[in-house]
Amino acid sequence: MLRVASMAIISDGSRLFLHRGDEMRSASLRRWLSSRRVELDRIAAAYGAVRGAGPGGRRATRQINQAYAVLLSAQFQGFCRDLHSECADLILESVEPPILRAAVRTEFSLARKLDRGNPNPGNIGADFDRLGLVFWEHVHRMDVRNRQRQRMLAELSEWRNAVAHQDFDRARLVPPSLTLQSIRRWRSACGGLARSFDRVIRNYVACIAGSASGELRNGHTTQASPREAPEVQSR
Repeated sequence: MLRVASMAIISDGSRLFLHRGDEMRSASLRRWLSSRRVELDRIAAAYGAVRGAGPGGRRATRQINQAYAVLLSAQFQGFCRDLHSECADLILESVEPPILRAAVRTEFSLARKLDRGNPNPGNIGADFDRLGLVFWEHVHRMDVRNRQRQRMLAELSEWRNAVAHQDFDRARLVPPSLTLQSIRRWRSACGGLARSFDRVIRNYVACIAGSASGELRNGHTTQASPREAPEVQSR
C-alpha cells in the first residue's frame, strides 16, 4: 500500500488548479467554459443559419442536430478525460517514494475507458473510482440535481451511439426524436455536472494534500487529522 504524502496545491495559473478568490478551478473546467463552449456555440449558430432555409432546411437541421449531439458528447468526454489526468497528476506528485510514481501512473491510466469509450455514467465512474473515491456518490451529494443530470448524460450517450452507427431504435432512445430543445437540456446538464465534478475533485485533492484534510460528506470537507487522509492503493 502506498501512502500519499502531504503536498501543497500550486495556485500558479500555469499549473493544474487556479485560484479565483475563494474559488479554485481546474484547467479542465476553464477549458470547458472557454474553448469547448466556443466550439459548441458555433454549431448552435449553424442551426440558426439553416433553419427554415427552403425545402432542404428540415433535412439540414436534422443533420446539424445529430452533429451537435455528437460534438457535445465529445467535448464533455474531453473535459472528463482532462480532469481525470489533472487529478492523477496531483496525486502522483505526492506518492512516496518517487520511484513508484511511474507504476502508479500506469495503474491510473491503464485501459482508461474515457480514452476509447463514450462519457457515459458507467465509464466516468469506473475511471474516477480508480483514483480512490466513490465518484458518483460524491457527485450526487454535491447537488441534488445531479441524479437527473446523470440520467440525461446517459440519454446523450445513447443518442451519440445511435448517430455514430446510424441505428435509431426509438424503443431505446430517450427522447425518441432528436430536437434542439433536447440538446440544449443535455448541454445544461453537462455544464452542471462539469462544475460538480470539478468541486468533487477539488475537495478530494485538498483532502489528500492535507490543506483541508477530511472526508467528503454532503459535498463538503470536514476537518480531520493528516493520518486520515485517503491512501492510494496499489492493485
